[in-house]
Amino acid sequence: MIEQTDSRPAVLFLCVHNAGRSQMGAGFLRELAGDRVDVYSGGSAPAETINPMAVEAMAEVGIDISGQEPKIWTDEVVRTCDVIVSMGCGDVCPVYPGHRYEDWDLTDPAGQGIEIVRQVRDEVQVRVEELITSLDMG
Repeated sequence: MIEQTDSRPAVLFLCVHNAGRSQMGAGFLRELAGDRVDVYSGGSAPAETINPMAVEAMAEVGIDISGQEPKIWTDEVVRTCDVIVSMGCGDVCPVYPGHRYEDWDLTDPAGQGIEIVRQVRDEVQVRVEELITSLDMG
């Protein structure tokens, strides 16, 4: 069961494998917004594990996502969230009326070297910072 407060916005990051981009987005939002926002992530076809390059790149900026696990998104989570950020899941990403949607066109870090993953990480950070600015977090 999803627990969401009425006073905090809920944000869901979606990508295909929930192993790289969406995990980095969720990691940055948790770190930068703290308990002012409820953060979720999911994938349409979750991987077995988090991308180790994504874990390494996030650790370089002091954020530990190593304990996260890829998971499939569910209708319950999607319907609970105020903002849904898709990161390359295309037509399989859910769309429900009354929600705010953002589609972040980011390079998929799967199979990429650390330099590319760092670039993706840095772009995710900038976008998360912009997202935080746009949210009403009381």
